Amino acid sequence: MYIHSALLGLLIAFSPVAVSAQTASANKVAGTWRMISAQIDPEGRNLPAYGQRPNGLLVFTPDMHFVEVLTDADTPRFASSVRGEGTDAENRQAMARSIGFFGTYTVDENGEFSGNRVEGATFPNWIGGTRTRDELTLTVVGDRMTEHFQRPEGTRIMIEWERVK
Repeated sequence: MYIHSALLGLLIAFSPVAVSAQTASANKVAGTWRMISAQIDPEGRNLPAYGQRPNGLLVFTPDMHFVEVLTDADTPRFASSVRGEGTDAENRQAMARSIGFFGTYTVDENGEFSGNRVEGATFPNWIGGTRTRDELTLTVVGDRMTEHFQRPEGTRIMIEWERVK
């Protein structure tokens, strides 16, 4: 009886569910994050990346998917209530003041973010792109996360996030 119980305990401890739970608990970025500030530094200038009232969410799921939507809360509404009927100026402004994308991500053995792959985006050039720690770092300290991203041409972006509870 004792051997049967011990074997059962070992099987449960090393089951895929247990391993998954152990991995998820080590994942420091998993959860929902709200953007609290965003700065862009083109050519040495430090400017608000998404206006004076940046608004965005970043969600990292335990099954290693992510969704990120970043907007400027002060983007003017379109004159038309029909999404496809914006003027050129309205569409340009909306595109310049927001981005949405999703895909998969990885963490290292310490549960720290190690990269992502974009599967879909409002900016089509990002689709299929992979970012490593060379371009994108996420540092979690308690319920705060700092993102440092460098665009291919060298522009740096820093975003501060707060974990949603």
